[in-house]
Amino acid sequence: MPGPTNTLLIEGSFEELADELAHYLDEVKRKDSDAQTTIQTDIAPLLEQNQKDEVLKKLVTGGAVLNSAPEKEFIAAYNLLVHLVRQSSNPNMFLPKICQNLSAPITSSKSNGPGLALSVLTTIFNILPQDNDVRYHVFLAILRVVRASGSFELLRPQLKNLDSWILQWETDEEDQRKLYLSIADVAEEAGEEEQTYLYLLRALRTIPSDEASNEGARKLSTRALKSALSRPMHFDFQDLTSLDSIQALRKSEPVYYELLEIFNAQVLDDYNDFKDEHDGWVEEQGLDDSLLVRKIRLLTLASIAATSQTRSLPYQHITRALQIPSEDVEVWVIDVIRAGLVEGKLSQLNQTFLIHRSTYRVFGEKQWTEVQGRLDTWRASLEGVLGVVRAEREKMLREKERELREVEGRVNGGGGMSAGRRGREIDVGPLVD
Repeated sequence: MPGPTNTLLIEGSFEELADELAHYLDEVKRKDSDAQTTIQTDIAPLLEQNQKDEVLKKLVTGGAVLNSAPEKEFIAAYNLLVHLVRQSSNPNMFLPKICQNLSAPITSSKSNGPGLALSVLTTIFNILPQDNDVRYHVFLAILRVVRASGSFELLRPQLKNLDSWILQWETDEEDQRKLYLSIADVAEEAGEEEQTYLYLLRALRTIPSDEASNEGARKLSTRALKSALSRPMHFDFQDLTSLDSIQALRKSEPVYYELLEIFNAQVLDDYNDFKDEHDGWVEEQGLDDSLLVRKIRLLTLASIAATSQTRSLPYQHITRALQIPSEDVEVWVIDVIRAGLVEGKLSQLNQTFLIHRSTYRVFGEKQWTEVQGRLDTWRASLEGVLGVVRAEREKMLREKERELREVEGRVNGGGGMSAGRRGREIDVGPLVD
């Protein structure tokens, strides 16, 4: 896979190496067919006239036979071809064709063929300058080989470089979309649901507003929506509803859009009504109803938790909203916590779910009103607390003032009594025997 830039060193003049490669191509071709014409004969006069690009056209076109070359000779033969192409004044004219040939099956080694092709493609990618847009075509060829071989793990480490590569290649939106879709296809073949959805979403974001309603945008939008619905742990649909191409489904795919609205902001009752109205539609679209029911139940529980004014949900309320037996309540609460939609704890003694944190699925006018209501309640509560604190403070100050007056009174009163006692003692005079 792509890595640091490599240097490809092969000794010999262009004429010598071209003649050598032509001879080899003819040998491989003769093993597969009874062809009489030879590339070596065709390029001989072109070499004498120093027509390098014409020679390379013959070699690159004939290079398709290398896919049937012996495994041990495959990489060396392709490296020689790439080395010759690099000596052209316009190598970018030939490299896409080589990549196309490498994307085809390697018939001489069905088991190791993908690895051989990836080795050569990686070499081509790495010897090109970082800002050479031919790297884009080489990477697409790598994606085709990875997809055919089901080796997504080889691709995964390279995806972190994708954004910087796109900037270096100055790729336009249409080519970006093609690249993202190719990665999504590779991920889907490998069963990588998260990566599939991520790159479908990135592809959707490259669709201009004036193309949001065309057929290609409709198909891609529907595919991304199905991917989001089919992912067991995907619960946030705001990333889709904000896109123009998804909004365009209101007209082109109204049933799909209705289903999106349910999973974006509505609850289990709405999904059941949807199924009654569109009987059999979910199954016809290849969607898993049991998975969708589970998701909408978790989302319903998240919604009632977010809108609870008391921050406490009785088990009975959860049972009604999720349409489940009372003995299953705790299992569903644990699942919604694991899904990261709500935080809280169960009180088996009081048969309630105590909510610590919950997240709104959508945030619009209704939610702002609820937040305003909660803030008003909180403000009133704080004002009540402040009132109690203020009253207690005033009471404490009054108590201190009273105690201070009592102390002053005792001090003043005690001084008078002492003086009186001293006065009476003086009046009594000396004792008489």
